[in-house]
Amino acid sequence: MKLKLQLVLALASAGLFANNAIAQNAKVSSIEGTTPFGPATQYRTWSIGVGAGVTNQTNIAGFNRADYEDLAWNLGYSAYIKKQISPSFGIKASYFGGKTGGAFKDGTQSFEAKTPWSAALSGEFQAANTNWRFFNSFIKPYASIGVGVMNSKTTLTTGSTSQEADGISKIYVPLDMGFKFAVAKGINFELGYQLNWVNQNFDGIQGGQYKNDLFTYIHGGLEFALGNGSKPALNNSNPVATLVNDYTLKYDDLKAQNDALNAKNQALQNQLDGLNSDLKDDDGDGVANKYDKCPGTPSGVQVDGAGCPIVVKNETRVVEKVVVTEADRKVVADAIKNLEFDLGKATIRPTSYATLNKVAELLIEKNFSLKLAGHTDNTGSRELNMRLSKERAESVKAYLVSQGANASRIEAIGYGPDQPIASNKTADGRQQNRRVEFTLY
Repeated sequence: MKLKLQLVLALASAGLFANNAIAQNAKVSSIEGTTPFGPATQYRTWSIGVGAGVTNQTNIAGFNRADYEDLAWNLGYSAYIKKQISPSFGIKASYFGGKTGGAFKDGTQSFEAKTPWSAALSGEFQAANTNWRFFNSFIKPYASIGVGVMNSKTTLTTGSTSQEADGISKIYVPLDMGFKFAVAKGINFELGYQLNWVNQNFDGIQGGQYKNDLFTYIHGGLEFALGNGSKPALNNSNPVATLVNDYTLKYDDLKAQNDALNAKNQALQNQLDGLNSDLKDDDGDGVANKYDKCPGTPSGVQVDGAGCPIVVKNETRVVEKVVVTEADRKVVADAIKNLEFDLGKATIRPTSYATLNKVAELLIEKNFSLKLAGHTDNTGSRELNMRLSKERAESVKAYLVSQGANASRIEAIGYGPDQPIASNKTADGRQQNRRVEFTLY
């Protein structure tokens, strides 16, 4: 009775430990899964198991008590092969061998039943792989029941006389229950308690107190999934865990993309804020702050391209008719053709300086006036394009002034995407629309 009580306490402790592990969802890595609602071919569905333990005619349920009072503990061993039908249910063919024994307390009679072999077909159910309450559990309760054939040979000893009966093969019913511990991918450690209902002659007493003899098999062992190790094992897969894991991975990916997009938008916003600041004209003199070398010019004062006041001398001015020749137009056309800016900016590339210098010389020599009109394609927001076109026109004006041209004779205007000269639906058309037009007069 003392040993029986210890066994009950041990199994109860294992059950409490399992419930605690299940509740805490502590061992996420022990659960295997792949694409939710995927076919069984994504998994390993075959497994084998080996185990060993002890046998006895007592049982923790207290029913079908043995005909003998003094019950011995003996060695038992087992093996099985299992086909997993679903995460929670499988069919296994099992083997059991060993021996069982007992005696009357007065020592008048004893028996020993050897079991060379037995074979049974059972259905096994794993609770942790079907119930969301057992989500990601490291310890999985299981139970199986089946029917099979057991071969046994009993030796009955009365006093000093022993009589060995012929071996018999009879139908028996195994009921197994316990816990599976997912110790690694595709590997479970098992701790089980098995009840075996066998024929009435198993203990050598025919027509005893009970219709069927009963013995227990307390065992531990290992279960190994068979097949390609890169595939998860179906017997360690929880559909809920697989679904949640798939959702979590997709959520994390979408969140990362969203964070990257927000960061990019913020960078664009910072760039736009910088452009807004550069294009402001706080003193209203017609020169953007970025190019204004004399900020705070009083209202109405005439300024040059650098934003500085122009000193007007009292002199008699002779108004001459302006004549623009074909040679003049060619100088301007060459400047337009060679004019290049850094991508998305108003910075003039050095390759454009030579032809712009000729335009500056022309403006100085013939005192021409010049209108600079900046244009863009329709890519991006209209507000950004309006500012970029204005900034590029101002950049050209500032360069010409830096080469000696009269700022008061140069007008810089930005039209953005409003005056296209080609279709914005093609790359070539958009390239033509990104331009600065020069008009001499």
